[in-house]
Amino acid sequence: MIEPFLVLLCGVAAGALNAIGGGGTFVALPALVAFGVPPVTANAVSRIALVPGALASAWVYRRDLVPVGPTSTRALSAASGVGGAVGAGLLLALPATSFDAAAPWLLAFATLILAFGGHLSAAVSTVLGRSVDLSARSVLVAQFFLAVYGGYFGGAVGILMVALWRVGLGVDTAISNPMRVTQLGAIFFSASVLFLVASDALEVPLLLVAMLLGAVIGGAAGAHLARRLPAWLLRGLLLATAVTTTVLYFLRS
Repeated sequence: MIEPFLVLLCGVAAGALNAIGGGGTFVALPALVAFGVPPVTANAVSRIALVPGALASAWVYRRDLVPVGPTSTRALSAASGVGGAVGAGLLLALPATSFDAAAPWLLAFATLILAFGGHLSAAVSTVLGRSVDLSARSVLVAQFFLAVYGGYFGGAVGILMVALWRVGLGVDTAISNPMRVTQLGAIFFSASVLFLVASDALEVPLLLVAMLLGAVIGGAAGAHLARRLPAWLLRGLLLATAVTTTVLYFLRS
């Protein structure tokens, strides 16, 4: 029973990270792979398990939810849901070796966005001489493609969303965090429906349930914790996790 217990702890950490600022996949996916779950199956299991955690976080944040730019919450959630399903379909349709080869580079890209997203936002604003204001259509198109990435891989998709909203709309990270968690729930939910039907996720039910329970605990606790810890500490912890996981993935590959 030691493996399910450790997976549960990893689920707690993943749910908390997603609630605080994103990056739960950095913990959930490598943990499952370390316990012998094939990478594609591990990706499906982590996505399914993190859905309830995202919903628990969204419930905590429900009173803080505000629209992002000119788009409505309903339209943004629809783009996230459709994109998440498309990404999940790509993961199941493409050979497993494609994911193995892409995973380290996807992790590296997400880590760079996490580390330098604020500088990118400032640089774009400086070059243009004003903040960028994307149209509602542009936001929805960008959200769809981010959701495809989220359905296919998921690593730091929440971080990428916040970066898009900050660079393209000038939205404060703290204000957009509740919406980020809500959109994570939409992406993961639509992907999970497909994974439950077409993937091998149910072949490891004990690990799936353990990570799911942990993600719910971590998602609720992390949302409460995010209101108490200083922002610089949260960013530092998340960046350290992302960098460590990226290095380990490159060494493994």
